[in-house]
Amino acid sequence: MEKTKVPALTAQEKIRLLTGKDGWHTDDLDGKLPAISMSDGPVGLRTVTEVRDGRDIELPAVAYPSVQVLANTWNTDCAREMGESLADDARDRGVDLLLAPGVNIKRDPLNGRNFEYFSEDPQLAGSMAKAYVEGVQGGGVGVCLKHFCCNNLEYDRLHQTSDVDERTLREIYYRPFEIVCEAKPVSVMCSYNRINGVYGAEYRKGFDFLREECGFDGAVISDWGAVRDRTASAKAGLDIEMPHGEAGIAKLERDLKEGNITEGELDACAWRVLQLVQRVKEMGKGKKDKRTEEERVQVAYTAAAEGMVLLKNEGVLPLKKGASLAVCGLYARPDRTDYISGGGSSRVVWKQFTADLPAALEAYGHTVAYEPAFGTHVIHSFKQNTRTAVLNAATADVNIVCAGTGGGVEFEEGDRLTMRLSPVQERAILDTAARNPNTVVVLFAGAAVDVSAWEGSVAAILYAGFPGMCGMQAVADILTGKVNPSGKLSETFPLDYDDLPAACTLRTAGVTRYAEGLDVGYRYFDTYDLPVAYPFGFGLSYSQFAYKDLRLSLEGERLIVEYGVENLSAPDGKEVSQVYVGELAPLVYRPKKELKGFSKDLVRAGKTAKVRVGLDFRAFAHWNTARDKWTVTDGVYEISVGASSADIRLSARIRIENGKIVL
Repeated sequence: MEKTKVPALTAQEKIRLLTGKDGWHTDDLDGKLPAISMSDGPVGLRTVTEVRDGRDIELPAVAYPSVQVLANTWNTDCAREMGESLADDARDRGVDLLLAPGVNIKRDPLNGRNFEYFSEDPQLAGSMAKAYVEGVQGGGVGVCLKHFCCNNLEYDRLHQTSDVDERTLREIYYRPFEIVCEAKPVSVMCSYNRINGVYGAEYRKGFDFLREECGFDGAVISDWGAVRDRTASAKAGLDIEMPHGEAGIAKLERDLKEGNITEGELDACAWRVLQLVQRVKEMGKGKKDKRTEEERVQVAYTAAAEGMVLLKNEGVLPLKKGASLAVCGLYARPDRTDYISGGGSSRVVWKQFTADLPAALEAYGHTVAYEPAFGTHVIHSFKQNTRTAVLNAATADVNIVCAGTGGGVEFEEGDRLTMRLSPVQERAILDTAARNPNTVVVLFAGAAVDVSAWEGSVAAILYAGFPGMCGMQAVADILTGKVNPSGKLSETFPLDYDDLPAACTLRTAGVTRYAEGLDVGYRYFDTYDLPVAYPFGFGLSYSQFAYKDLRLSLEGERLIVEYGVENLSAPDGKEVSQVYVGELAPLVYRPKKELKGFSKDLVRAGKTAKVRVGLDFRAFAHWNTARDKWTVTDGVYEISVGASSADIRLSARIRIENGKIVL
């Protein structure tokens, strides 16, 4: 098929092709071609069967951990397997296109959709999302990569403009999309917001970047209701307006007659839609083998267990056999899925809870006294229950408080008001911890939480995120030591929200200025040596690891970083080692160090894993605004290997001379 001509269709049919038939399908042109079936589903298939009383009625599905938990695994194999499992779910229900994953940067911890996004770091976000896309599309289902771009808040998202300089766009906000494009996603979804004054649906500069520089050859789809001017968006390169829009069809028809858009411009969009239909239908052919539901649940469990991050442990974990436990918080025994998941379009009606926490702990031989004690995001006055929880804590060997946010606080179309837990939750932690120093907080949240009010009063903190239907079993397995924790933070936990350089630039009328530029997350805190609660890449294990024997070599133009990770302790454990690059005395501003590679390795007790990470040209480059290109400047660069951005264990320096690496 010639790219510029779609001769088999009338002009009216081409226009119909450029909008959805309804809320979840492309137009089949009265049976002339197959329709694509779409579904939300970054963490489980959201299949809407009907709308009743203004509410979507959805079918239950396997509920995987949130994308933020998946990112905390730092395990691309885990991301790929979750993608494959989601593809099996989609094929079971005849879904051709999964509206996922989201790779927007976690610039602001209060963003209501942070649980749908991978990281504050573009390298980690892109690498994990790329593996996820490979899994989904390798499983016979297309993806729609979203939200392009700079959709980093939900506040006034339909009107806000994200004002970002070109270098920051390239190095931070475009970068994860660029990485994922290596996996050939079949579609990309535009964002609601404006980018430097241009609505996401009309962002031709960005669409050209994807197509001309990243090799993206798929279709661009609007977020639902994101189109303001259908003609302007089509001319910019947006191919499909979702959902069905009669006004958009009428405008295109009128503007075609009046010469405001040419049939050639319609052809370009229609051709990409036809290619999308062909690609997703071909993907599913010959794909017969599927995981059983039990195997898919196991994938959900593995991601949850590997993505939980042990933030603090003063010897209380793993629990001693037979220890008596006091457990409090509705999160421990959720009777609604939104207690431990995010809300909005990625909400999933869970097929089942694999376990509640008290039952899972009792199965390991512990005696458990359980009290709900407090609600979730609502400030309930359960004073008697709180009092009972305090009494339980006083007589137990270990006190476990399950606290967090949930779908009522973290959701689409709204942002969190604060990084802190609700006052009643903080009070319950402090009151129970005052009666039992062996207090463990299990934290359910989709992004960083301010722990300053109570962190010093507890012995351990396990960050469980939004862990999906297998989450409670995974929590129990980590607390008891059946699973050695291996998750690490994909975002910084600041001491206070106001410590963020972006805090003063947020939620201004109509404009969000990205005045911090490149200084997002750890880039800012590490460059200026500022303290944080928990740094990017941090996470404890029941094992102790040592790093040794750093060696650098060249393979062509690639720098090969090799080192050993030794497990000094009894239990086998997985360690996430991270490779950072920083230029010493740069001529243009560069953050002190930036993540450029990582590896998660199983290290047997007393053994050493040999790790190998390759770095290419882009690991040393910055966007040169004067030359409008990626540039590597001559100078000295430090290669750092660490257990987090703040815990560097090994380092070495190289020189770049005349664009060549010199060891």
